[in-house]
Amino acid sequence: MMGELIGLVAVSAPFLMVVGIVWMTSHRKLEEKRIAATAEASSEKAAQYASHVAELEQRVRVLERIVTDRGYDVSAQIEALRDQREVEQRDTGVPLSAERRETV
Repeated sequence: MMGELIGLVAVSAPFLMVVGIVWMTSHRKLEEKRIAATAEASSEKAAQYASHVAELEQRVRVLERIVTDRGYDVSAQIEALRDQREVEQRDTGVPLSAERRETV
């Protein structure tokens, strides 16, 4: 019985080694493809982030220029735009009539 087991192991060992080598090779290739795909996705994402950061930096430069060129009246201009937008959205402006005047 022991001799049969040794014979079986001796016959199946080369076959198992070949199967193991083939599996390890295919597993390594699959892992390399996964790593390449991840690297490509990461580089695309990094390019998108860089583009977005560049756009934001440009917007900040414009805002800095507005604040430094026009002074601190920017907040008053923003509030005036908000007030105008609220009137337009609500359509609640009082129509002016030159024919009818209020008396004080």
